[in-house]
Amino acid sequence: MNDAGVLGRRIKALRKREGLSQVDLAKRLGVSSSYLNLIESNKRPLTAALLLKLASELRVDLATFAPPEDTQLAADLVEVIGDPIFESLGLNASETRDFASQNPSIARAMLTLYRAYVSERSDAQALAERIAEPGGAQNAANAGLPSEEVSDFIQRTMNHFPTLEELAERIARDAKLDGDDVYANLVRYLGARHGITVRLLRVSDERKAMRRFDPERLVLSISEVLPPRSRRFQLAHQLGLVEGSRELDAILADAPELTTKEAHALARVALANYFASALLMPYEPFLEACRAERYDIELLGHRFGTSFEQVCHRMTTLRRAGREGVPFHLLRIDMAGNISKRFSASGIRIARFSGACPRWNVHSAFLTPGMIRVQISRMPDGMIYFCIARTLRSDRGGYNVPHTVQAIGMGCEVRYARELVYADGVDIEQATVPVGVTCRTCEHLDCAQRAFPPLLYPLKINENVRGVSFYSPVES
Repeated sequence: MNDAGVLGRRIKALRKREGLSQVDLAKRLGVSSSYLNLIESNKRPLTAALLLKLASELRVDLATFAPPEDTQLAADLVEVIGDPIFESLGLNASETRDFASQNPSIARAMLTLYRAYVSERSDAQALAERIAEPGGAQNAANAGLPSEEVSDFIQRTMNHFPTLEELAERIARDAKLDGDDVYANLVRYLGARHGITVRLLRVSDERKAMRRFDPERLVLSISEVLPPRSRRFQLAHQLGLVEGSRELDAILADAPELTTKEAHALARVALANYFASALLMPYEPFLEACRAERYDIELLGHRFGTSFEQVCHRMTTLRRAGREGVPFHLLRIDMAGNISKRFSASGIRIARFSGACPRWNVHSAFLTPGMIRVQISRMPDGMIYFCIARTLRSDRGGYNVPHTVQAIGMGCEVRYARELVYADGVDIEQATVPVGVTCRTCEHLDCAQRAFPPLLYPLKINENVRGVSFYSPVES
C-alpha cells in the first residue's frame, strides 16, 4: 500500500469527520483550497509546520499521520494498555502513541513482553481448569499461540508469494489443469510425477481425517464426505507440500516472526493452502474474472470450482506489482467471537489481544446464515470501509456428525466499493455505521453495546443516572 496515498486519504477522511469543506479547512491552515486539494490527492507533500496545524485543527495527534508500520505498532500498544492490569496507571492513548513513535524498539519489546504475559496467563488458566478435573494434572499442556506468529508473517508479506504463484502456473501447464476435469488431471499428475495413488476413504474407515498422506506407501487418502471442490483443494494442497517443498523451505527460512517449530509447521500448512488456491484459481484468469464479475464471490466459486472461503482468501492475495486487485482485509470468527484468521491489506485495524467490536457485521452474519450482509463501517480515525460478511458451514456430513459454523468478513476502503457487485443499491455516502476496534480503545461513547469502559474515561458510577450502556460516560 502506498504510504503517501494513505496520508492523503486519511486527511480527507478526518476533514469530513469534522464536517469541514476543503475551503473551510484551507482557511484554518492558511493555504489555498486548491493546494489542500493537491495534498488530499497526494500530489503535494506536507511540510512539518502544516502537519502540526493539521493535527491541531483536526483534533488528532501526530501519530495519526505516521507510516502504516508505525501506526500499526502504536495501535497494538494502545490495545495493550487497554488491559485492566494497567488501569490504575492512568495511561492514555495519545501518550502511548507518542511513546511508540519516539521509542519503537522499546514499544516492540513491550509487545513481546505482553504477548508472553498473555500466553502465560492462558497457560495458567488452562492448567487450573485441567487440574480441577479428574487426572487433569497429567493432561495439562502448553497453550501457546503459533497462529499469532503466522498471522504476523502473513501480514508482513502482504499475503503474496511470487515463487508459489510461479510454481502453480508451471504445474497447471504440466498437469493440463485448464480442462473441466481438474480432479482427474490432478490424480493423474500425482501418479505420473510422484508415484502417488489417490483413494477415497469411507467414513467407517476414517472418521476424523479429511486427508491423510502416507509418504512411505505413497498413498493419499481423501474422505468421501468432502464435496468435489474440497477434494480438489486437498489434492492441490498435498501437491504443494510434495513438489513445492523447496519453495516452502526458502520462504520459511526468511520468516523471523516464526519462533517455534509449531509456528513453522502451521506456516507451512498456510503456504500449502496458498499454493492450492493459486493452482485452482490462477492469478491472471482469476484477476480478470474478479474484475469482469465485480468480485461476485459465489459466481467466482462456481466458475473455478472452489468454496466461498477459498475465493475470499484468494482475493486477498492479488498483490502482484502492476496487476493488483482490490486491497481487501479479511477476518474469520466463531460464534463466541474468537478471531481465528485476520489479514489487512485495506489498512483497517483488526484486534489482536481483545475481542472485535460487536458492531462489525461479521458478528451479525450469524443471525442470517448463508446470506451476505453489507456494512459501511466508519472507524474512529475517520476512514470508511465497505464490508461484507457471511457464515460458513464446515464440509463434513452424516447423521449425528456436527457441523461447525463460522463467519467470514472482508472489505476494502469505500473508494473501491463501486468495483464490487455488493455495493449496488447501497447509499455509500449516508449509510455509515460507527465501528471501533476494541471496546477499551474505542472513542464512540454513545455505543449501547459496550462491554468495557473506554480507556480515556475511567468508570464512574452514578446510581441515579443510566446512560445508553452501563459503561458509557454520562454527564451528571
